[in-house]
Amino acid sequence: MGIFPPTTTGALTRGDLLPAVSALLGREDVVPFTDGSLPVYAVGEDLVLKLYPPQCREELATERTALEVLSGTLPVPRLEDTGERDGWGYLLMSRLPGRTLKELWPSLSLEDKRRLIPELGELLASLHAVDDPRLAVLAPADWAEFVTSQREQVVEHHLLTGLDEAWVAQIPGFLDAVDLGRPPVVPLHTEFMRAHVMLENGHITGLFDWEPAMLGAAEYDFVAVGLFVTSGDGDLLRRFLDGYGHSVDPRRCLAYALLHVYSNFPWYFEIMPAPPEPTLDALAEAWWGAR
Repeated sequence: MGIFPPTTTGALTRGDLLPAVSALLGREDVVPFTDGSLPVYAVGEDLVLKLYPPQCREELATERTALEVLSGTLPVPRLEDTGERDGWGYLLMSRLPGRTLKELWPSLSLEDKRRLIPELGELLASLHAVDDPRLAVLAPADWAEFVTSQREQVVEHHLLTGLDEAWVAQIPGFLDAVDLGRPPVVPLHTEFMRAHVMLENGHITGLFDWEPAMLGAAEYDFVAVGLFVTSGDGDLLRRFLDGYGHSVDPRRCLAYALLHVYSNFPWYFEIMPAPPEPTLDALAEAWWGAR
């Protein structure tokens, strides 16, 4: 008899899965985390267990590969064990010390933020510099085909998110005018944001949550940087780019934001500063311009 309930039984909460996690590990000191799209549990003080339902097996393979390849090169969780039970996959990994930058951000002084931001740029540059043939298994197999596919459904996608039609009407012409070229592909985190960076005593201790990792154009990672790290602050973005090592094109960043798998502009408009004009060109400069 299996310990994990079938996913067909309806929406399963992290609490519903807790007995199965305890049985899997043979431990009772298991506490669910509240954040994240997949069920994640603290195991004692030093370990984390992440579960992948049957429909998320590709995400498990992606995260396992990323941790195996990046361990020792970047500060990432150390992979302790991986396996499958009752159709569910799991990864057991070390717990990064400290708290997330998202938690700590409001308490940081401007001086602390300015000191830390270039270090984040260096961290992302280190990721993008990794060249390991084992990462070739990550999607997409062809970046140009991925961009083309996203472009074909971009209007429908943004209409489904509820984006105002005045903005949606600008998207095709804007994308036609932005030359994305054929850039070299690099390892991408795709959600490089404060919520996924751990900090302790003012120092970065790690970057986690690798299941959406991809191979693609470096500027695709700057979507999350502009939205969820520097958040429209041009001075902080300039400092981030100083650490990263070179500049980015704001219009390309916006183009990739429009094409991003998880793009949700109605939400972005709630959390980001309004552009001086209701145009995509103005928006690109407001959110990804390094002033």
